[in-house]
Amino acid sequence: MQLGASIPVGDIGTGPSVMRDYAQAVEGLGYDFLVAPDHVLGKNPSADTEGRRMGTTATAYHDPFVLFAFLAGCTQKIGFAAAVLILAQRQAALVAKQAACLDELCEGRFRLGIGVGWNEIEFQGLGVDFHKRGRIAEEQVRYMQALWANPHVTFDGAFHRLDDGGINPRPKSGRVPVWFGGHVEATYRRCAMYGDGFMPNAYPPGPEATAALAKLRRMTAEAGRDPAAMGIDVWVSCGTGTEADWRREIAFWKSEGCSHITLHTTFASKIHTRIAGRTAADHLAAITRYKNAVADLL
Repeated sequence: MQLGASIPVGDIGTGPSVMRDYAQAVEGLGYDFLVAPDHVLGKNPSADTEGRRMGTTATAYHDPFVLFAFLAGCTQKIGFAAAVLILAQRQAALVAKQAACLDELCEGRFRLGIGVGWNEIEFQGLGVDFHKRGRIAEEQVRYMQALWANPHVTFDGAFHRLDDGGINPRPKSGRVPVWFGGHVEATYRRCAMYGDGFMPNAYPPGPEATAALAKLRRMTAEAGRDPAAMGIDVWVSCGTGTEADWRREIAFWKSEGCSHITLHTTFASKIHTRIAGRTAADHLAAITRYKNAVADLL
């Protein structure tokens, strides 16, 4: 299994020095990849959202393509993963171009994690129909994969049309890996049909996770694709628990055939706890302790 770490932009700052130093330190610790989230817009945090879940401008988010292009020139071998890019908010051909350019600049070290999003204000501000986002994103993936694989493409879909055009550069492999994040039935279907990997973050170790991964593999086989080639990247946290707890969790995910583990130090949910500290030193100390605890199990 590969082990990655999130970049705690919202805690440690957004400037070039701290981004470079953090990435180089994580690479020096032996981590395999770095993860960055994506939010373009946020709501004014003082606004009354009437109880609706709403992302705000209180936390900083770098654009993943800009951040990873910068870090590609500051690092040697560590990989990069967007987790996840809200695809339907963007023009598909532009994302295909950006991903292909990043693939070239980082020499194939990039995975494009995608999701349909939940923060409706972003779709409002970017002029995209929130209620069509899943259907748009599904077609976008097919369109992007065609652009990556072929020098010239003719595409006629419900949302995209191209008459014998293409992008240059294209990825040398003819493909940028697309990993799907999310947990609804449509996400499983889309991942099984078009994805290179799955990024779930809602399941703790246990029967629910086992059933979810089994379902994805069954659907992948039904789509005529090899389930063994489907990557699985799960999120873990080190804000609570002991080294023994972390080792048991890693052992479970390994037994389930997971290919990637992302250690997230800021994400908080029913099953994830962020670390208490907010400095770069705090985050590096936490991921050092975690890596030392589980390295022999990977």
